[in-house]
Amino acid sequence: MKVLEGVERTQTINVKNYVNLIIGKVEKLNPNEPEFLQAVKEVFDSLVPVLVKNPIYMKQAVLEKIVEPERMISFIVPWVDSYDNTRVNRGFRVQFNSAIGPYKGGLRFHPSVNASIIKFLGFQQIFKNSLTKQPIGAGSGGSDFDPKGKSDLEIMRFCKSFMAELSRHIGPYKDVPAGDIGVGEKEIGYLFNEYKKIRGTYEATVLSVKAVGYGGSFGRKKATGYGIVYFVEEMLKDKRLSFNKSTVIVSGSGNVAIYAMEKAIGLGAKVVACSDSTGYIYDSNGVNLETIKQLKERDNKSISDYVNEHPDALFIEGCSGIWSIPCDIALPCATHNEINRNVASLLIANEVKAIGEGANMPSNLDAINLFLRNNVLFAPFKATNAGGVSVSALEMAQKSKRLIWTKEEVDSKLQEIMKDIYQTSMKASQKYGAPGNLVVGANIAGFVRVADAMITHKVINSDISID
Repeated sequence: MKVLEGVERTQTINVKNYVNLIIGKVEKLNPNEPEFLQAVKEVFDSLVPVLVKNPIYMKQAVLEKIVEPERMISFIVPWVDSYDNTRVNRGFRVQFNSAIGPYKGGLRFHPSVNASIIKFLGFQQIFKNSLTKQPIGAGSGGSDFDPKGKSDLEIMRFCKSFMAELSRHIGPYKDVPAGDIGVGEKEIGYLFNEYKKIRGTYEATVLSVKAVGYGGSFGRKKATGYGIVYFVEEMLKDKRLSFNKSTVIVSGSGNVAIYAMEKAIGLGAKVVACSDSTGYIYDSNGVNLETIKQLKERDNKSISDYVNEHPDALFIEGCSGIWSIPCDIALPCATHNEINRNVASLLIANEVKAIGEGANMPSNLDAINLFLRNNVLFAPFKATNAGGVSVSALEMAQKSKRLIWTKEEVDSKLQEIMKDIYQTSMKASQKYGAPGNLVVGANIAGFVRVADAMITHKVINSDISID
């Protein structure tokens, strides 16, 4: 027995050295891309027990391959503003992995967009999409164009120019973009219309997050926010906890945050705070969701205007202070790396019970490790955030069959998908020696499905079994 334990210990050390070697190579090849490097390290550190048990993944260089995009596209996007001035932005599309289906992932229009952001989003999309068990690969894209403060005409002109290049690289069986930050139904409509003109065909599955009237799916707008809450509710149930009568804080006030709040409130929670780029509101009576929807979805105003309608509430400038408010459940739905070690320490000191990540990579590695060491229930974004892409895949399925499912049908399918992602992640965490660690479980479950497909596609001896 001691001999076997010694052998396993040696194997683990060797695998850790191998993983660190690969991470080192990635760092050398991708300098000045901190978001991408952070995403890679967080996943690869989880995979050591999988590689120990399945050395075939190392023999077939799966890590070396999965960390490299199959295609990285960068292009110029010139457009004309309302004053007849020519403006220029950068466009990106990374087609990261197509082992289990056509590339699938969002388009983001935001000033922060660069190669590192797009690669991090595309890389994490591999595992997120795999967890859904839908036949979709992984990609991401966007531009440093900022739609805020632009007229509809300017946004339309930009979208037409952006699609003039993007159309060469996408298609229903090749790459299916969706919306993300700065890209909603309006932008998707402009993009789809231009794609139709260029291609001369009505390919309804080529862009998802369309309006229901011309190829979209019921429930897609709410899917990411609802999916977060469905997943976290499953996690809470295992500990005999619930959203019911819990105090909740949600960062952000965009699409994901709004519908996470809506579903949490529907399950009996009291959401007391949310934020935008200017600051956050605190309403001890529970935020009025209709006011927030009016401000953010219809009037395009700052969250600070909430206090005009609800004078008992407080508005505080700056976003980070939102985490100083005691809560039972925290749902970071704003942006990447908004929760660091100091914020995590503050939440723990205030006795937070659960974290449900809504944005892409909202917690850095130090914060995640601190939550786990202090037994805070932690739902990682790769699992919780998968609701949006799940319903995008359902949208593709509906359009390919010329069907329209009802809101209830779509929501029921979403609930089942999120429940399955939770159970799959839990089983993987238990199988590979980290019971209850959903970070490890989600990474492993997402990786194994893609890795097995990658090996199957390679010409190797077919009698190799991976279990």
